[in-house]
Amino acid sequence: MRIPFLPRPVTDQPPPAEVVQEVKPTSEPVDVALRVLTRSADHGRLWMGFALAGVVAGGGYRRAGIRGLGSLAVASFVSNSLIKPLVGRRRPDIERTQLARRIGERPWTSSFPSGHSASAAAFATGAAVEMPVAGLVLAPVAAAVAYSRVHVGVHYKSDVVVGAGVGIAAALLVKKLWKVGEHGPAKSLHADLPALADGAGLTVVINRASGSAKDAGEDIAALLPKARIFHWDPEDGPEALNGIIGPDVTALGVAGGDGTCASVAGVALDNDLPLAVFAAGTFNHFAKALGLLTYADTADSVRHGSGGAVDVARIDGVPFLNTASIGIYPDFVAERDRLAGRLGKPLAALVALPRVFAKAEPVVLTLNGRPDRIWTVFVGNGHYTPRGLVSSSRDHMADGFIDVQVILDRGRFSRTRATIGSLIGQVERSGVYASMHTRRLDVTMETEELRVAHDGEITDPKDSVLIDLDPRHLRVYRTWK
Repeated sequence: MRIPFLPRPVTDQPPPAEVVQEVKPTSEPVDVALRVLTRSADHGRLWMGFALAGVVAGGGYRRAGIRGLGSLAVASFVSNSLIKPLVGRRRPDIERTQLARRIGERPWTSSFPSGHSASAAAFATGAAVEMPVAGLVLAPVAAAVAYSRVHVGVHYKSDVVVGAGVGIAAALLVKKLWKVGEHGPAKSLHADLPALADGAGLTVVINRASGSAKDAGEDIAALLPKARIFHWDPEDGPEALNGIIGPDVTALGVAGGDGTCASVAGVALDNDLPLAVFAAGTFNHFAKALGLLTYADTADSVRHGSGGAVDVARIDGVPFLNTASIGIYPDFVAERDRLAGRLGKPLAALVALPRVFAKAEPVVLTLNGRPDRIWTVFVGNGHYTPRGLVSSSRDHMADGFIDVQVILDRGRFSRTRATIGSLIGQVERSGVYASMHTRRLDVTMETEELRVAHDGEITDPKDSVLIDLDPRHLRVYRTWK
């Protein structure tokens, strides 16, 4: 039977509206991964993590991490502090980026260039310069970080390309200033040292408070089984070491950082004993200058009697082997050491530097009778290169002079001029730099008592200091290459 057509009843009410359910965009796994990656690189945290892993691994990985952080610091300064304020490019329109890709609050700084890309390229390139195998791991991560900035909609492609170029250039500049392998060995005077088979007659002092030297005793004993191991507490002072000097001691050894080496060097000098340095600290500047990169290097020098003679500088009679500083640097060392327990010294240094730099003030010092307003005074036990704030190595350890470099206060941007001049190798033309080679430096603190940093240690505040060279030479076991 046919059903008759029933027309829709006439009513004044409008037809019911279609129910539309809002569907939120679903994040693909790649979107989630790139958002996490780009956030992890904020403020260099990702690269600090890689550097920390390198520090823990030690050896070439440690040097690669430190060089990577140094390159990152230069790239970050150039891109964020120099180029961005000059260009002032607006960020891409966020509405053009899919909601699933966005990272929330957009950065407010200039879009050009990408600071994340500059830091990523700088760290990867810097680490690869020191250790090429590191580039195989870091290059893909750096490329992914750079791409992530476009993917999440906070940069244009050109921002990323130029940022990466800045990072690579920064790493190559750091390579030019701090050449790979330039740690040593430096020149010294030749000296006759006794060859100690299996370490017979050698007493090695180990800093009991040094975490990096805690396993040194067993490792050194395995290389030199006849050597005597003595664990020393620095709080007892260097005079506590005089009790271990007897007729059977032919040479002293030391395993610890540069500050520990300087303390034991003073005892060796006073007792006319040669010194064997085992690189058991964080930076080991003195050991590297002698060409002693590993315990095996030192043990081989001891067995063969390979050695030389070097200068020893002094602050009010207290010896130091590498550098001393007055002004900004002691505050930096204090802040670095405060953070080192949580971050380790290399990362703590990176965090401490901008903090101290931002709040530092110039001081009035009188250097050898000449007063001036000064930001920092650098004193090297021997001539250091490159010149300026990035001095890191010396080519001779017995040239008979202390190397004095001064950053002067000459109005606004003095520190900036010194920093840029140091980075590009033109600090001597910056107008805020002075230097001299001398055998004696008298320093008077005119405005306030100041601390002096030397070989990673800090003195109590002083109103004056005398820095000079000990008339005696320290005999040291070392390599000749």
